[in-house]
Amino acid sequence: MRISIISHNTKNLDELRRFVETDNSRDVKVFTGGAEMLAPVADQLRPDIIILECATDEALADFSPLAQLNLRHPDITLILLSSNQTPEVLLRAMRAGVREVLPSPVGRDALHVALVRVEEKRNLQNTSRQKGKVFAFIPCKGGSGSTFLSTNLAYNLASQEGKNVIVIDVNLQFGDASLFISDHKPSTNLAEVARQIMRMDASFLAASLLNVLPNLGILSAPEDPVQAMEVSPSHIDTLINLARNHYDVIILDVGRALDPVSIKALDHADVVFPVLQITLPFIRDARRLLDVLRSLGYSQEKIKLLVNRYEKGGDIRLEDVERTLGMTVYKTIPNSFKAVATSVNQGIPISKLSPNNPVARTLQELGRELVQGGNGETSWWGNLLQHIQGGVQPTRTGGVLGNASAPQTPD
Repeated sequence: MRISIISHNTKNLDELRRFVETDNSRDVKVFTGGAEMLAPVADQLRPDIIILECATDEALADFSPLAQLNLRHPDITLILLSSNQTPEVLLRAMRAGVREVLPSPVGRDALHVALVRVEEKRNLQNTSRQKGKVFAFIPCKGGSGSTFLSTNLAYNLASQEGKNVIVIDVNLQFGDASLFISDHKPSTNLAEVARQIMRMDASFLAASLLNVLPNLGILSAPEDPVQAMEVSPSHIDTLINLARNHYDVIILDVGRALDPVSIKALDHADVVFPVLQITLPFIRDARRLLDVLRSLGYSQEKIKLLVNRYEKGGDIRLEDVERTLGMTVYKTIPNSFKAVATSVNQGIPISKLSPNNPVARTLQELGRELVQGGNGETSWWGNLLQHIQGGVQPTRTGGVLGNASAPQTPD
């Protein structure tokens, strides 16, 4: 059970923590502050229970933060500690959605009884949350087309599958994900958000995005690579945890550099998509990357290879790639350099610019598989489990478009 405690009184916080931590099954976090902390704590941590100790001057003040918490997070139980126990305060608290009102300072036994009562009720309800799924795209080598695939997949999931999608550009040094599907300049970026991480909630995150569609936004990488130093793994942790609670799909565009920030992002991913092309340098770097991912403890089921700019009949066969890398290619993306380059140069998603292009159709198919299992009857996770458990071979899509001497797809 996740429990967050908020109080202006640091001495009371320590005592409340001791009262609550009597049960080893409770994950307790404490925060100094008042009702203004409700939204950030709820949005970032999504605890099961919040205990809010009101200062004396707060007891008869504005109850709207409590009511807003109940509207936005009806599954979070709020316990209010107040020295003012008048019928007026109790009635207003009840109307605001507070489940329990206890006197402040509260006794150990009274708080224990209230917590047990809340926990028993939650266990009976057996509530379960549908959290957003996280897909990370990482290039095996520069020019793989990883950013093009991640951003265009995000656009398809939002525009065609109706999902609420966020793209987080974790390529801190040279990220440019927003350029691939938008011609607008971001008003803020990941480094600027990291500086204000303590005020981070769902509204602040939404306001920090470059909106491509009403249900698709991009949190851009810093313009200045020096700003990348301001982003830490804990910032990524906070952002992805928050995004999971408010978005159906989180797309992470990860750069080639494997540093603590990018590894933290990959840790959160439900599926990691390494992207390569069928040339010897790509295959060599793919093998190195896969070795690193395995050393990080990622299971084979978590890693799904994507082969970009695939052409049948090349010098290197797909079977040779799979044998060398020791794993099956999950999907191939056909080679259509001219259409892809036009899409990137204009900042228009390829499914919007050229919906019948083989690359557009393949990405549409991939999007359907991830959210519907390909036929609308099972989830992407169920479909993935079928591949893993039932020995079903993932679909491969390829085509003969362009020519082998064409320039590499933009990353």
